[in-house]
Amino acid sequence: MNDASDWVPIVRLAPRGDGVTADGRFVPATVPGDRVRFDPFAVDPGPDHATPPCRHFPDCGGCQLQHVTDAAYVRWVTARIMAALDAARVAVAVIEPVALSPPRSRRRAALRAVKRGGRLTLGFNADASHRIVDLAECWVLTPALFALVAPLRGLLGAALRDGDGAGVTLTGSETGIDVLLANVAAQTLADLERLNEFAVLHDPARLSVEGPDGVETIAEARAPTVRFGGVRVVLPPAAFLQPTLEGEVALVAAVLAATGGATRVADLFAGLGTFALPLATAGARVLAAEGALNAVTALSDAARTLGGRVAVEHRDLFRRPLAGAELARFDAVVFDPPRAGAVAQVAELARSAVPVVVAVSCNPNTFARDAAMLVEAGYRLERLWPVAQFRWSIHVELVARFVR
Repeated sequence: MNDASDWVPIVRLAPRGDGVTADGRFVPATVPGDRVRFDPFAVDPGPDHATPPCRHFPDCGGCQLQHVTDAAYVRWVTARIMAALDAARVAVAVIEPVALSPPRSRRRAALRAVKRGGRLTLGFNADASHRIVDLAECWVLTPALFALVAPLRGLLGAALRDGDGAGVTLTGSETGIDVLLANVAAQTLADLERLNEFAVLHDPARLSVEGPDGVETIAEARAPTVRFGGVRVVLPPAAFLQPTLEGEVALVAAVLAATGGATRVADLFAGLGTFALPLATAGARVLAAEGALNAVTALSDAARTLGGRVAVEHRDLFRRPLAGAELARFDAVVFDPPRAGAVAQVAELARSAVPVVVAVSCNPNTFARDAAMLVEAGYRLERLWPVAQFRWSIHVELVARFVR
């Protein structure tokens, strides 16, 4: 017979979202305050244990933390960042409240499809697996994106041969959804008619396919567009866009606050101008440097409306970071690198005299590494804004202000 000694408390959440006992055992789908029994296995939920809203949790890899209350999730986001900074021996003076995106707000998603036994499966991968969870519902995608899942299942079921797989990238814009299909044939008349019929029936802003020769637009009813700082930008196919509008608003507000009214700003890894264009419309003159040519082209076209306030440079900042006299021109530098961080560029910033450096990051570990380089060189981490726009996931973003 089991007694109280059989129950073991969960004391923390690990970086991958598993609950952890005091003796180091990892228990999926648990949260601090829960108690677990291992023989036979059972969970006694604590006050921060939530009922997951989605039938696919925890199988689907799109979410790892639906079993956690919002209050506990927000605490975990902050603790995740602080653990990385503590490990790097970097102190932060002020950490702002977490900006948490609401359910069903993700406007960008990459799904996978496979056809086996005549049946088409479409959705996210299962957690830590190549198996696809066939989406019957989704609590993170916007309703408009999820509404295309069933029609896409029909389209891909007809387009794919048994055993074939495909990729689906969906991006919501102001003018409609941009759909990019990978490994879907678009050569024969029958292929093109099938794709065009889908476009007519379901009215995406644009439908494109990606194959060995690159991306080909099949149908474009309207150019997919977004606005940054009120400036209209036309999205290239599969272009990077912050996953939620609410997250984008929080990140832009933090960057504007962190630059503190600087009049000469460099925006490095600028993408489509998420920060460069709002900085310019707020009064700064901005150099926007970006390595992806399609983003550079889209940003350059948009920036023409600002009368020279944004200079756009096509530049691989991993191989040729801004340095020396180039950095000396600026009152503030914003950098928003991929998950791997920006070691080469941060090394140049550390050697510079730029008074304000603003880091935007989607990886607390590489951010902490880059932060340690700046602090070692004499910068101080003055303020940090956490942003949790991948709701219920382990992905954490942030904006940080460093000053000399």
